[in-house]
Amino acid sequence: MSHDSPESTQPTIVYGRGRKPDAGVPRPGLRLRRGRVGIVVTDPQNDFLSPEGVTWGVVGENVTENRTVENIGQLFALAQEREVPLFVSPHYYYPHDHRWKFEGALERLMHDIRMFDRPGPLETSGLAGSGADWLEQYKPFIEDGQTVVCSPHKVYGPQSNDLVLQLRKRGIEQVILAGMSANLCVESHLRELLEQGFEVAVVGDATAAAQIPGYDGYDAAITNFRFLASDLWSTEEAVRQLSELE
Repeated sequence: MSHDSPESTQPTIVYGRGRKPDAGVPRPGLRLRRGRVGIVVTDPQNDFLSPEGVTWGVVGENVTENRTVENIGQLFALAQEREVPLFVSPHYYYPHDHRWKFEGALERLMHDIRMFDRPGPLETSGLAGSGADWLEQYKPFIEDGQTVVCSPHKVYGPQSNDLVLQLRKRGIEQVILAGMSANLCVESHLRELLEQGFEVAVVGDATAAAQIPGYDGYDAAITNFRFLASDLWSTEEAVRQLSELE
């Protein structure tokens, strides 16, 4: 995700459809190794990525600007084409989750707007086409019989699901991370995966976040991705890196 501007030699990073000066911190990079790298996508679901989803009013502009839907789709297609293991970490809420005694700010909001709701962990009635369902164009990739669909995370990070177990059982040590939303589930997954000893590159335009007056979740996430991850890539760079896997 590092580029040189035509006007100067100062490095820049892709920022949605624009660029911004790169941070003056190291960029360790990620040298991909076949059999050791996997792609992790969080919450590729209608409530985040469809104009009919309950969050579209606050994330839709950023999703559109970043071409998030298309960029996640590119990663799915390339994972299938290059036989790179694909892991989806979804978000579901069941009726018993609505009986929690306390929540954080956006947990409360997600519960109030019935985000990712399903009738039960063993019940799929009403799932098709709902806010909890995958985007329709992603289904051929996620439902291909090869993709690992993890148990749902419940707040933001993978501490409450089996993602880390699934990665380790497949011998994965390197993660290319994308999905929704940038400063919540993606960043929380990044932090936990780093603490668990994985190398992680985040695909910065294959995510997006809520933007409301005075608060830009995407800008906050890009800052932390750059400070924390092994590297911050554009989808174009991720495609290049994956295409060079032998």
